[in-house]
Amino acid sequence: MLQRGAFTLSLDFEMLWGTANDAGPGRFSSACLTERQRIVDDLLRMLETFEISATWCVVGHLFLNACDGRHRDLASTKAHGADVFRHDPGGAERPDSMFLGRSLVEKILNCRVEQEVGCHSFAHQFWDEHDQAGAEADVDACLAASAWTGRSQVSFVFPRNRVAHLDVLASRGFRIFRGTGPRWYERRRSLTPLRRLAHLADFALGLGAPTVLPERTPSGLVCLPGSMIYLPSHGIRSLIPIERRVRRANLGLDRAVSKSQVFHLWFHPTNLAAHPEPMLEGLRRVFMKVARLRDSGKLEVRSMNSYGGDHSSRQVS
Repeated sequence: MLQRGAFTLSLDFEMLWGTANDAGPGRFSSACLTERQRIVDDLLRMLETFEISATWCVVGHLFLNACDGRHRDLASTKAHGADVFRHDPGGAERPDSMFLGRSLVEKILNCRVEQEVGCHSFAHQFWDEHDQAGAEADVDACLAASAWTGRSQVSFVFPRNRVAHLDVLASRGFRIFRGTGPRWYERRRSLTPLRRLAHLADFALGLGAPTVLPERTPSGLVCLPGSMIYLPSHGIRSLIPIERRVRRANLGLDRAVSKSQVFHLWFHPTNLAAHPEPMLEGLRRVFMKVARLRDSGKLEVRSMNSYGGDHSSRQVS
């Protein structure tokens, strides 16, 4: 058990790497441009205002400000049978770059409230499709690309939360990863129509998000499951009022306080790009409650790395 409830925010910062192979480079390019030109700045300002340290798990390629294509020689460059780098135009970072992001990472590092920077694979490849050599090459490419930051990375978020090769992460100094959430529909790799409907129903009804505890795995790494994704507002999800997202998160915060557990909120910054004003306003209301509970001594705000050496973590097999 923790001494008191905690709030943790982890962000999957991936720009177009997370969707280009599934949806092509065009479908989410507008959202990624909004993310680059507005969302990152707005989100960092909000984190400063409420003095919240988040964990930004960054796709390794986004640490680069130029791409010469040499990483195409990685041991495993396939996902869904296609070259994951085929959409990357290479060259130098520009104001509209979708696959390079060093200038954005610099903004995160320069935030007045210290932010943790972790890893989200090198090019958003699914780690359960890697062999051992592929996983090693992937994480080594991440560490090489991020070396200029001067910060050690200890937190890892797997693309689509598909956990694999924990021994590789442990050998490279990682100490914690985000695991799948505790709801039954989150426990498998992909959402069937029934599981997707159940997920949306939780939001539509405004049911409180679950809370979690850090769990130490046999690999030595700590698993911190996610509690709730701050659901984007495009497609069918736009029919769910922002108020339902806020209510679900705020009830999760209440549960964290009452049970001395963790409310672990996560999302992609791109999630805020559709209808950014109400989405940011909803998030602001959640952060207001976090700050109020923290300032009253009822809640701690903790980045993922703070659990990496936590002796209160439960042992799981």
